[in-house]
Amino acid sequence: MSHSYKDLIVWQRARALASAIYQITESFPRSEVYGLTSQLRRAAVSVVSNIAEGQGRLTKGEFQQFLGHARGSLLEMETQLLIAVDLTYLSHEEFRQVEPRIAEVRRLLNGLLESLRVRGKAVGA
Repeated sequence: MSHSYKDLIVWQRARALASAIYQITESFPRSEVYGLTSQLRRAAVSVVSNIAEGQGRLTKGEFQQFLGHARGSLLEMETQLLIAVDLTYLSHEEFRQVEPRIAEVRRLLNGLLESLRVRGKAVGA
């Protein structure tokens, strides 16, 4: 396991994604400041924060649990972006630009979760 959450590629990518979400939501209507803008930003920050918090926990099981929370927040964020497209706050092209970054974070989260599961089985075998 990494010595610091900052060493995790998934944390680095999730942090960059959270910053991108803040930039994307800058152009959302003022009427959404407490609605979709706030929800999206909270979900994006939750992804990266849960990775950091989980890495700082004492057990592998707790780390896995927080990575699961991060994955849930990522899917929540993706859903909210699709709603923003439906409402024309975000263009299809803008969504297509951020979608690969979301997919990368999801793939990295899934890979880290899988590696923790495999290591857990090997240790207990």
